[in-house]
Amino acid sequence: MSDMQTDFDVLIVGAGISGIGMAAHMEMHCPDHSYAIVEMRDNLGGTWDLFRYPGIRSDSDMHTLGFVFEPWKHEKSIADAPSILEYLNRIVDERGIREHIRTGHRVLSADFDRSTARWNVTVQLKDGEQKRLTANFLYLGSGYYDYDEPYDAGFEYGDFKGQVIHPQFWPEDLDYAGKKVVVIGSGATAVTIVPSMAAKAAHVTMLQRTPTWMFSRPAKDALANFLRKVLPEELAYKITRWKNIKMQDIAFKMARNKPEKVKKNLYKRIEKALGKDYDKEAFTPPYDPWDQRLCLVPDDDLFNAMKSGKASVKTGRISRFVEGGIELENGETIEADIIITATGLKLAVAGKINVSVDGQKVDFAQRYYYKGCMFSNLPNLAVVFGYLNASWTLRADINSDYVCRVLNRMKATGTQIAEPVLTAADEAAIEDDDIFDFSSGYIQRGKHIMPKNSVAYPWRLNQEYVLDRKRMVEDPVDDGLLAFRRAGANAVEPDEVLEAAE
Repeated sequence: MSDMQTDFDVLIVGAGISGIGMAAHMEMHCPDHSYAIVEMRDNLGGTWDLFRYPGIRSDSDMHTLGFVFEPWKHEKSIADAPSILEYLNRIVDERGIREHIRTGHRVLSADFDRSTARWNVTVQLKDGEQKRLTANFLYLGSGYYDYDEPYDAGFEYGDFKGQVIHPQFWPEDLDYAGKKVVVIGSGATAVTIVPSMAAKAAHVTMLQRTPTWMFSRPAKDALANFLRKVLPEELAYKITRWKNIKMQDIAFKMARNKPEKVKKNLYKRIEKALGKDYDKEAFTPPYDPWDQRLCLVPDDDLFNAMKSGKASVKTGRISRFVEGGIELENGETIEADIIITATGLKLAVAGKINVSVDGQKVDFAQRYYYKGCMFSNLPNLAVVFGYLNASWTLRADINSDYVCRVLNRMKATGTQIAEPVLTAADEAAIEDDDIFDFSSGYIQRGKHIMPKNSVAYPWRLNQEYVLDRKRMVEDPVDDGLLAFRRAGANAVEPDEVLEAAE
């Protein structure tokens, strides 16, 4: 362990969308604060650098997955990973952020010392060396899933002689030309991979245990491209962004309130692409639309691959893996040279960092969210967990803006600690809510590690961006719950019982 300490006002963990967004907001709103971004990978981009499978793209439009402060200028609003990485790289270069990024730095632990109001952060370099960084405030833009370990569906591949690949660890040299491919799964990853691989493969089969609701739309936003021709870039982006935000909100609420009407509309789009004789059962999940995220099919690419005969969808349960493919419980065998297990992600909290306060480990499952940004009785720490029913960046933007306001308030008041205080008495009166009202497998599997959620704001992670944005902007930072204190001075009042984890 190196004894040399490096001190920052803010340490940002992760150089993906969340971390870069926070850095950009600091450049704009907190230029007198020092900061650094530590990133465990060799490149910035987070998800968009990690995943390398064919066709990888956004499943949200880039007018909302893009930042509020940086217009999306490409013709396609449903963008591929290279375009998204180009967007992020341009931002870090034009805004002077790149010099603050330290790649190859994996954060192992972070302990907050109340007496000094400093986070002591242990990072490990690629050569195994560990060193300590210190910062007053910690901002976790580390995403929501385990980068090192995907979800293990527990498959035993038995006699299968071909290749088995998980999309999270895609080999650069995979040759699938003329090969038979089976993609296990029916989520966004599978729906992306199948049409992309179908162009070269002999055939690609999407094998699903249960169907997913699919929504087709053009990859290009005609209105956005028209507005860019007749209006200034920023104004055109602002109008398109707000239009798409409202459409997302309306579509989600319609699905929850009138699911049968939404189902009919989804079926119509599929029928238009595949024809009246399509297999409706293959596209009829056992749940309502938006009980899980809808799968986007841009420009009908999956349906076009099916119509061409290069791709197909099979619904069934796996009995066993045989030498030449997969045998289903109904006795059918699907031939395969390559099997891709697009079976989902494994959720992680706080980037798997060992977080503690004064040496006492923090159990996030025992903390309440505060404004979807901070946590009860946990000082000087903020996090981003994006929306399940809208674009991730919408939350990243409002959280970054809010934390900048908190930082400026601390500087203005001469305080070093900002802590959402939840007393034992107030906590006892809280009515808990389901943090994620979604039935997706990865969500259900990870609920036990997620923070607590109240039915009432601000002790919750809300799923309504328009309302959240209004509250985060208009509500005072000093709301009587977020306590501002000086280091070591009355850091904890007698009736403030911290739920430090054992």
